[in-house]
Amino acid sequence: MSVDRKTRAVAAGVLLLSALALGGCATSIADMPLVGTPARAKEAGAYLPVHDLPPDREEAAMAPSEQAKVLKELSAARDRQASAKAAKKPGREVTP
Repeated sequence: MSVDRKTRAVAAGVLLLSALALGGCATSIADMPLVGTPARAKEAGAYLPVHDLPPDREEAAMAPSEQAKVLKELSAARDRQASAKAAKKPGREVTP
């Protein structure tokens, strides 16, 4: 190994160690107040209220008759799509 290679290896190691050492101080350097910049608050804002639930509904979201009507329409649409798909592929039968 030549002297030039050893020098390069030592220089690279020193550079890597200094980068790691300075990287560890980045958060404390970022918190230092600078001239002309406003200081940041140490406390973060309040957490969002994730466990607060909205009040219960006073009436049902959908009446049972409306629900049955929608289910019937969805079933009819599914059957139409199945029959259209079967018409495209001859030789196959659709079983419900």
